[in-house]
Amino acid sequence: MDETESTAEIISGGYIPIDEETSVRANRTYWDGSASEYLAEHGSFLGASDFIWCPEGVHESDAGLLGDVSGKYVLEVGCGAGQCSRWIAKQGGFATGVDLSSGMLEQASRLSREQPLTGGAVEPTFLQADARKLPFPSGSFDVAFSSYGALPFVKDAEVVLSEVARVLRPGGAWVFSVTHPLRWMFPDVPSEAGLTVEYSYFDRTPYVELDSSGNPIYAEHHRTIGDWVNLIVDAGFELRGITEPEWPKDNHTAWGGWSPLRGELMPGTAIFSTVLP
Repeated sequence: MDETESTAEIISGGYIPIDEETSVRANRTYWDGSASEYLAEHGSFLGASDFIWCPEGVHESDAGLLGDVSGKYVLEVGCGAGQCSRWIAKQGGFATGVDLSSGMLEQASRLSREQPLTGGAVEPTFLQADARKLPFPSGSFDVAFSSYGALPFVKDAEVVLSEVARVLRPGGAWVFSVTHPLRWMFPDVPSEAGLTVEYSYFDRTPYVELDSSGNPIYAEHHRTIGDWVNLIVDAGFELRGITEPEWPKDNHTAWGGWSPLRGELMPGTAIFSTVLP
């Protein structure tokens, strides 16, 4: 769970059931209200047009998980402020980013206005859209990706994976990062208090935060590694690899529950690399 505060006051949080549409409304509201604060807190780490997969600071320029994107049509699911799509454009790709949050897309527009791409790069297209109903014809993209754990905010992640499979062309790569499922067992704090198991790895009850009226304003959904693998296979993808980044010794930044202390002992992120046959 990310520690960024939203403009709505969080009164309580815990593990309670929530239906999909309530989850969607809660997270849209949360990220709309948190967008500017999120960028103020994390913008220097993320950059304006860099591609970082996770709080461990894995750069796509080093990892090469998407391969050569020059001349390819690339979809970013849960694009936030669009930094990764902007990086794709700088590599010669044609990027489209979708996000549920209008607040985040406003930040993407702001970056495009204030720091336009140069060198002939084509500015990405950003659209507000529900990833469960992608507004594109089948076979529109060569590559699709999602960084920084957008998918755990979706209760029906299997629908998203099926939609990504639909809009990808055969042979297309689909690479996505999520909060590592092992972290679900631990309190979401970066200190020693976050090193003691408190929850079952197999308890898939979502984490939900409520406002003073008892309305959900944040929801995050847990899946085991096995769950993710099954979703990948059921959507028709072939799993090519799972990356579990180690915490770099030169990364001293605590990000919510991610920290050098915890990162030395446990993975914080899992990146799944798949391809559509």
